[in-house]
Amino acid sequence: MLNVSLASKRYGSKTVVDRVSFSIDRGECLGVIGPNGAGKTTLFNILDGSASMDSGTVRLGGTDISRLAQHKRARLGMGRAYQVPRTFVGLSVFENVLTGLFHGPRLKGTNATKKATEILETVGLAAKSNLTAGTLPLLDRKRLELAKAMSIGSKILLLDEIAGGLTEQEVFQLIDVVRRLKVDHAIVWIEHIAHALMAVSDRIMVLNFGEKLAEGEPATVMASAIVQEIYLGISVDDAA
Repeated sequence: MLNVSLASKRYGSKTVVDRVSFSIDRGECLGVIGPNGAGKTTLFNILDGSASMDSGTVRLGGTDISRLAQHKRARLGMGRAYQVPRTFVGLSVFENVLTGLFHGPRLKGTNATKKATEILETVGLAAKSNLTAGTLPLLDRKRLELAKAMSIGSKILLLDEIAGGLTEQEVFQLIDVVRRLKVDHAIVWIEHIAHALMAVSDRIMVLNFGEKLAEGEPATVMASAIVQEIYLGISVDDAA
């Protein structure tokens, strides 16, 4: 569903994303980890079109979207949820989702109402659909952020540290939502909360200084010498 080949992004003389490649299909979740400054957010920016790539290709369902504007990528199925929810605080929960449906798949009337209800049921907000978004507690604003990302007709969901700021119990509730979304979407999830990624991801990719250092089965990657060196300062020689 999503294929990224040798994606690179530079700012001046600094290479922030350096020839990163990966692919993911529907029903899969790719977790992305790396220290601050590793290039994770920039990778998302070049995937969703909010920043241009210097080289490489991004294909969505076989279609090359590498040079498409952000709104065109969204209409083809690229949705993104942010760490700090970007909801329309003065609108109701239901109206937030309707807005995406109007501008993404361009649904109207009964079709839009039905789809909005389905989305809110999926993320666990159906009972709060008439509440004003600005009154929601943080976990529910995170749920609504996911609902908005879905509402544009997303096939790919880019989750940008969405568990940040939640309590441990709330993280587990969010994991349950992401598991439900994974059934019908391909998910790429940047997250610092390792156990959240371990619970959902099929593979984990490690970035450092813009380079892809590893990708593989979650437990193997998290236990690898590369991850220990990046996060714990334990070199391979020290570990030996």
